[in-house]
Amino acid sequence: MNEKQAIVVGAGLAGCEAAWQLARHGISVRLYEMKPQKYTPAHKYKGFAELVCSNSLKAMRINSAAGLLKEEMRRLGSLTVACAEENAVPAGGALAVDREKFSDSVTERIMNEPLIEVISEEVNAVPEGNVIIATGPLTAEGLAEDIQGLCGGYLSFFDAAAPIVTFDSLDKDKVFFAARYGRGDDDYINCPFTKEEYLRFYNEIIHAESAPLHDFDRPEGCRDDFTVYEGCMPIEVLAKRGEETMRYGAMKPVGLTDPKTGSRPYAAVQLRKENSEGTLYNIVGFQTNLKFGEQKRVFSLIPGLENAEFVRYGVMHRNSFLNSPKLLNGDFSLRSRPKLFFAGQMTGVEGYMESAASGIMAGLNLSRKILEQQELILPRETMIGALSRYISDETVTDFQPMGANMGILPPLDEHIKGKQERYQAVADRALNAFEEYMKDKK
Repeated sequence: MNEKQAIVVGAGLAGCEAAWQLARHGISVRLYEMKPQKYTPAHKYKGFAELVCSNSLKAMRINSAAGLLKEEMRRLGSLTVACAEENAVPAGGALAVDREKFSDSVTERIMNEPLIEVISEEVNAVPEGNVIIATGPLTAEGLAEDIQGLCGGYLSFFDAAAPIVTFDSLDKDKVFFAARYGRGDDDYINCPFTKEEYLRFYNEIIHAESAPLHDFDRPEGCRDDFTVYEGCMPIEVLAKRGEETMRYGAMKPVGLTDPKTGSRPYAAVQLRKENSEGTLYNIVGFQTNLKFGEQKRVFSLIPGLENAEFVRYGVMHRNSFLNSPKLLNGDFSLRSRPKLFFAGQMTGVEGYMESAASGIMAGLNLSRKILEQQELILPRETMIGALSRYISDETVTDFQPMGANMGILPPLDEHIKGKQERYQAVADRALNAFEEYMKDKK
């Protein structure tokens, strides 16, 4: 391969962004896409950057996580943001698109770029040379097996993730820090229940409404009630097996003493630190298939979580992703093979624009590597920089996919009480840090 050539595998949002960035920096690209010869169970349309589920790319306002992410992408020359704005449909404060026109627009620009050669062919093994793999959560079997061998396996082929809340939103008067049986350094936040609180929670969770699973999201042998696939057991299904089942599972109180009462609580929910800064906490053992609104309603009954800010709700779907904190650098390259990059959902970013943003960064950084320039890792105060650091943070031990949210950004130096004012200050800081960092990188 010519030194100024690269291969991108997959023409979803991440792959198209990666190829576009490479071409913009003078790198010839061979973009492999198996459509229309072969489709995954989720994909139906012939065009690139197909939106499989919702046609919404979330909020536009800068003082939201989604809006800030898109503004950073725009400043990096994003292909998908430009095409989305050209094909927008009315959606209030959100950016929603006509999905076929959006796909057609991305496809046309990719096809008409002289430095991008599109090859309609399935790739069954990781190519040699300068490569970006952006094949998504439904990567074809042959390539998936090769990636497994190269990376020591995926972390998961089925994403049964628990909700994540911000530390600042917890009621500290109702929770306590402690490790079970005093083992460790008070690593968990514990939410103690009385019997009455537990029974109320139990009654609400067994009657809460679940979200339907798509056929392509359902692991083999897993029915609607999840009764035959124990590995994808939602907390609500466990609860329906009996009033006491949660107290012997995710809500067991053994080994814990509530310092306010001096005795063991009737039940307890534990929260585990999700990032090294301690700004995010995972609700341990609460993988769930409840609708998002139901999760907010029911899980807010947990003592201490009455006003919790959920930065990610629990999800259950097929999502093959890498154990990125153990494998990837912050520039999205593989630590053991620096000329091989990954992008999209398989890196552990969650969401359309998050996937596209990772493609931008992989494309930019591979081009910079080819051109012998310094890597580009945006400051941690930016949304893209925070996501890049999250997926490459070696201190993360129970890695789960993460979308853009204000909780992954470092706290402000000053306390601002109003949420919108605080988020505006966070966004202003992010864009200032972005511009300052990029001054000498262009």
